[in-house]
Amino acid sequence: MNGTSLSARKLADLLGAWTGTGRPSSRALAAEVRQLVRDGRLPPDTRLPAERELADALGVSRTLVVRTLELLREDGFASSRRGAGSWVRLPGGDRTGGAPAGWVPGEDSEVINLAQATPAAPAELVGAARRAQERLPEHLGEHGYLPHGLLALRARIAEGYTRRGLPTGPEQVLITHGAQHAFALVLRTLVAPGDRVLVEHPTYPNALTAIHGVHARPVAVPMAEDGWDLEQLAATLRQTSPRLAYLIPDFHNPTGFRLDAGGRARLGQALRRTCTTAVVDETLVDLDLTGQPPPPPMAAFSNRVITVGSASKAFWGGLRLGWVRAPEDLVRRMVLGRAAVDLGGPLLEQLVLDELLAASDEVLARRRQEITDRRGDLVAALAAHLPHWRYRLPDGGLSLWCDIGAPVSSRLSVAAEQRGVRLAPGARFSVNGSLERWVRVPCTLPGEQAAEAVRRLARAAGSLREIGGQDDPIV
Repeated sequence: MNGTSLSARKLADLLGAWTGTGRPSSRALAAEVRQLVRDGRLPPDTRLPAERELADALGVSRTLVVRTLELLREDGFASSRRGAGSWVRLPGGDRTGGAPAGWVPGEDSEVINLAQATPAAPAELVGAARRAQERLPEHLGEHGYLPHGLLALRARIAEGYTRRGLPTGPEQVLITHGAQHAFALVLRTLVAPGDRVLVEHPTYPNALTAIHGVHARPVAVPMAEDGWDLEQLAATLRQTSPRLAYLIPDFHNPTGFRLDAGGRARLGQALRRTCTTAVVDETLVDLDLTGQPPPPPMAAFSNRVITVGSASKAFWGGLRLGWVRAPEDLVRRMVLGRAAVDLGGPLLEQLVLDELLAASDEVLARRRQEITDRRGDLVAALAAHLPHWRYRLPDGGLSLWCDIGAPVSSRLSVAAEQRGVRLAPGARFSVNGSLERWVRVPCTLPGEQAAEAVRRLARAAGSLREIGGQDDPIV
């Protein structure tokens, strides 16, 4: 078993007032544990506390706890081995399969795509492309292979980190084909088959695909209702000794949380104590909708942090450009290793991104206002057509993480597809196929298109209620 152990006190905290207004019973306790598993707050392979310890923490008899474990085993939510303890299971095993399906854009123009949180290109892109074209002739006498990336662009990105309080030189920056490519290069360089990689739960689905692609094993740490459970994260680092951690502290995808400066200091301390290297994904860092000073970059709190960034969300996915900020020796190792998959990025697109970054204040201000307006349109549509869905309005990012009220998001995505909407169910963001009460809804569509998408979602949700009856109260 490779999962983390859970203390009796921590499980009692997760269960909360599990008895409701009735007397404690094994059936009530088993039902609450099953719900924790389905919601992703109790990941499969988590080792459960000893029976006596749990009984003491809950204030119930050991007999009640023993019967609860029997019920969980009967339903496929737990397994036990004599003398070794009990572990959480998810009936049916891993239902995600590691498949990338769900993010690939469809070709049907009649289908509204809510499976991707991807904005269209900004108006300033045309002017940036024109200026880049004018700069191109000065490079035509060169060979055109840029395994490190365009020096001017690397310097521009390094200057951005320095302005944020993280002194950086161009030798610490490697240009990649997006943040996903950046993460894949780090994995290829640092992780071997069978190594563990700690991730938040939920997390970005394509990161899980990359981890599986190097035959590593993701170790999930559930997000709490108000963000990161730093105590549990630190415990998991100690218990599982992951080779790497993949974290999204800036407008976490999909929940939208941002880790504050105090939390970053605690996390940095945990990384140092366990000698764990973390890849911090800053893809959404520029989409701060608060107008307030942001916390320092995570790499300012630990020298064990590798940062990846991307032009895809702040500017445009069609540029297919991202970057890694890392120690110079690691950048050199990644440059040598990338020859197995590519020999560098396209020059013209890097010139375009350099021009966009030169005018980033204006471009990003317009982008943030656009997201704010479209998020308002989405919230209004949800209030009108799906008022029982629950979500927290994040301080930035591109989506809402919605609790739909019942563990049916995969069924909802199928019903929505039949009505012309592609939707990413919660299981897409799960290590193990749980999170079925959740869906991610991007706020990147213009007003009327967003409203039409929500109307179709409401019809899809209504069809599930008709099929499932009162057990599926999602509308």
